Amino acid sequence: MSQVCYGFLGAGRMATALASGIVRAGAAAPKDLIASDPLEVARAAFAAATAGRVTTDNREVLAEATVVCLAVKPQQVADVLASLQGQWRRDHLLVSVAAGVQLGTLDGATGGVPRLVRVMPNTPCLIGEGASAYCLGPRATPEDGAHVARLLATVGMAHSVAETLLDAVTGLSGSGPAFVYVMVEALADGGVRMGLPRDVAMALAAQTVKGAAAMVLATGQHPGLLKDQVASPGGTTIAGLQALENGGVRAALINAVEAATRRSAELGAAAQAPSNKPPA
Repeated sequence: MSQVCYGFLGAGRMATALASGIVRAGAAAPKDLIASDPLEVARAAFAAATAGRVTTDNREVLAEATVVCLAVKPQQVADVLASLQGQWRRDHLLVSVAAGVQLGTLDGATGGVPRLVRVMPNTPCLIGEGASAYCLGPRATPEDGAHVARLLATVGMAHSVAETLLDAVTGLSGSGPAFVYVMVEALADGGVRMGLPRDVAMALAAQTVKGAAAMVLATGQHPGLLKDQVASPGGTTIAGLQALENGGVRAALINAVEAATRRSAELGAAAQAPSNKPPA
């Protein structure tokens, strides 16, 4: 892996997180990273975080890199790939983190040349606590899958899934951090409502969510069982759980994942057709 040059089409926060993880894990040196972005602020942030090279030219990335991460917004994918027609090589591995953009769309837009892997990461990758999923596309080998799994492991955990499930992954772990932030904020507000100082309430709420999630992962026990272990008969927790059920919290979270999943599919469909703008 140390001989590989990693390129990033888009130098935003996700690209920066992945590149930082690659360097941190020793998978590549900063000199083996190159990212392109039209925004100077994005290029500057990427360079500062990774010490990698930056450019405004997507073609320069393809010329130098063998593993290319497509890290632009779904609505930008068609135009970016249209501007790179004829630039792809057989030794390219294209790793797409564009939400909702299907492998078939990527394959058609790249002329059926590079090997493809589609990835759905999430923003906790920025602190090495990501929850990602990936699927192999046309011409990708088991070795490519293992390579991508190792890269994603530098910024959290990763699971291999069928492409048909990636929209659901987007709805759950991709959008899920925002749902959890709402939960943390609401728990902290509850603490403030009951008299706790704001900073104390926020710290307790965030650590409680972190600790509970760690318990699920560390014990492997069903969260319902862990919940029952906290809720003693006639106690405070079961009173609070009843309030959550009365408020429809469980249904609201399920509905949130469903809504985000459906939106992911819509974005993917919209990304299949290039816009009328000329290539950059």
